[in-house]
Amino acid sequence: MRALLLGLTFLAAPALAQTPAISVQTLKDVTQTLSSDAFEGRKPATPAEDKTVAYIVERFKAAGLKPGVDGGWFQNVPLVDMTATNVAPLTITGGKTPLSFAYRTDMVVKTYRVTPHIAVKDSDVVFVGYGITAPERGWNDYAGVNVKGKTVIILVNDPDWQSPERTGLFEGKAMTYYGRWVYKYEEAARQGAAAAIIVHDTEPAAYGWGVVQSSNTGPQLELDEKGDHMNESAAIGWVQLDKAKALFASAGKDFAALTEAAKHKGFRAVPLGLKASVAFDNTIRRQASKNVVGILPGTSAPNDYVLYSAHWDHLGHCDAVKGDGICNGALDNASGVAGLVALAGAQAKAGPAKRSIVFLSVTAEEAGLLGSRYYAEHPVYPLSHTVGGVNMDVLNVKGRTHDFEITGAGKSELEDRMKILVEAQGRVVKPEPNPERGSYFRSDHFSFAKLGVPMFDGGAGEDLVVGGEAAGHAATLDYIANRYHKPQDEYDPKWDWSGAVEDLTLYYRLGRELADGDAWPNWYKTAEFRAIRDKQRAAAQ
Repeated sequence: MRALLLGLTFLAAPALAQTPAISVQTLKDVTQTLSSDAFEGRKPATPAEDKTVAYIVERFKAAGLKPGVDGGWFQNVPLVDMTATNVAPLTITGGKTPLSFAYRTDMVVKTYRVTPHIAVKDSDVVFVGYGITAPERGWNDYAGVNVKGKTVIILVNDPDWQSPERTGLFEGKAMTYYGRWVYKYEEAARQGAAAAIIVHDTEPAAYGWGVVQSSNTGPQLELDEKGDHMNESAAIGWVQLDKAKALFASAGKDFAALTEAAKHKGFRAVPLGLKASVAFDNTIRRQASKNVVGILPGTSAPNDYVLYSAHWDHLGHCDAVKGDGICNGALDNASGVAGLVALAGAQAKAGPAKRSIVFLSVTAEEAGLLGSRYYAEHPVYPLSHTVGGVNMDVLNVKGRTHDFEITGAGKSELEDRMKILVEAQGRVVKPEPNPERGSYFRSDHFSFAKLGVPMFDGGAGEDLVVGGEAAGHAATLDYIANRYHKPQDEYDPKWDWSGAVEDLTLYYRLGRELADGDAWPNWYKTAEFRAIRDKQRAAAQ
């Protein structure tokens, strides 16, 4: 065990025998440094960003990388920073009882629109179920109703999220993109809604109200684009479950009965006979953030690229817990950046591969995958020549596991390669235990997937070598409830990095196989991203 903790790789099979050591000291140092209070939670477009990206460059250089952007290290990402101020309560009138929901405690509200003032006044309220329009599944929650200028109330997740299996119209317990809050706001805007409010329920949301509050208040970031996002709904937000129930009761409606009805095909939106009003000001600041890009140039195929990614940002200053108001983001995602640096060192030590290997640390993941989205839409290296790669978001510090989980399994041929490597370690691939959390759509690999590039995302399961599944599951639940997106996500010197080393060894081997080979792994034929990749690669031939 001591040898493992000193950074030696796991030699469970001959296929892994030549993997350079994954440095545990690097993992510790980078994670501890980036998550210290000196880095103020790494909020993009704040003074803490300059310190963060400078440190990443320092570590990239020391690992042996070359600058990846025309001789420099940075890709500028244009962002607009908006902070809601003078937020009035969300008021509901026209029902049995007038209601007033307080900002932060009862509801949160913000906007994508880059404008100094938002006002939604006496807007008709309509319950639109899960807020999904999916013609390929014969589903339309907006059928027969015009919500232009109105306030829509939306349920989180998919209609069949409570199914114990992964089968069904919306894949059962495995969340689809339709279940994500991002999609629900997008669709509400397409339908012309003035305001879109999602009902928070901890189980289908997969996180508590504290996460909603910390993520949706304070400075909010969006890509700075032409049009200032004026095509979006004026106000978007969340409301506490008990307050939503009070709203339905005021309208004389049975919340439980309507929620049940919304789960079934043929549901039609229900006007509630209420009026909603909310208003707030925005302070607006336009500022470029930075993606950090390093590269190990290839030898015989330097214009083909294998990509490793991890986001460097977190929430910055947030709601204080016991006097601590910095969301340090040690696991999320200082640990991922540490993994990126450690992999860079290992790949550099192994020497140049046939293809180039790119190391990308992106900004503004917590604001909605903005840095990776910008890179994917404005790639430094053509996506048509990007073979694929690995994204890292939160490393395993619980210790070694018997199992390995693939996020969003069933989409990419990269999974076949990874399964062989996992088995060579004496581990087994298991289904993602909580697909209802929609993890596949919640990190930076999704930005690349949407535009065709196969990116692998996965990691240690919950079956700990020491403690078993019960201990592993308890640790997962503890992190989600007590640390995720909270000030308590802090570095702990007692963490066991042996599991992270095991996983990083897999990421190393997968990347090296791609970089030293000629293959172009694709999406499975049934994957929603296959068509765009086929077209992309055909144009590159």
